[in-house]
Amino acid sequence: MDDAVDAPIRFETKVAVVVRDDLETWQRLNVTAFLVSGVTAAFPELVGEPYEDADGTAYLALLGQPVVVLEADAATLRTAHQRALGRQLPMSVYTADMFRTGNDRDNRAAVRAVGRDDLDLVGLALHGPRNAVDKTVKGARLHP
Repeated sequence: MDDAVDAPIRFETKVAVVVRDDLETWQRLNVTAFLVSGVTAAFPELVGEPYEDADGTAYLALLGQPVVVLEADAATLRTAHQRALGRQLPMSVYTADMFRTGNDRDNRAAVRAVGRDDLDLVGLALHGPRNAVDKTVKGARLHP
């Protein structure tokens, strides 16, 4: 047994997603997928190697580190947004207005039309040093 291969992996950074606790299940899943795609696009180095099963069937690569999914009420989500801005953590956002659009162009326009403090946030994802991310999402709880 090779101790280096079997040693637990400790990540210096963390990816966290916070979704608003009053969303329908399909909305929570949709928001989570979109938000994580933003982190992945901004940090391609987080993507691991492609997968392959024992039969040699190839699969796409996934993020190489865990993603913690949390839920929070609207006020806690706004607080996390403010903290992330204050810590200058890279963040993707999803607003309630984006549920009414059907494409990326209109999604971006929906966000652009509203001031930062007035965004009707339903989710955010961020990536950064573990401690900073933990402090930013304090008050949110693990998604059930």
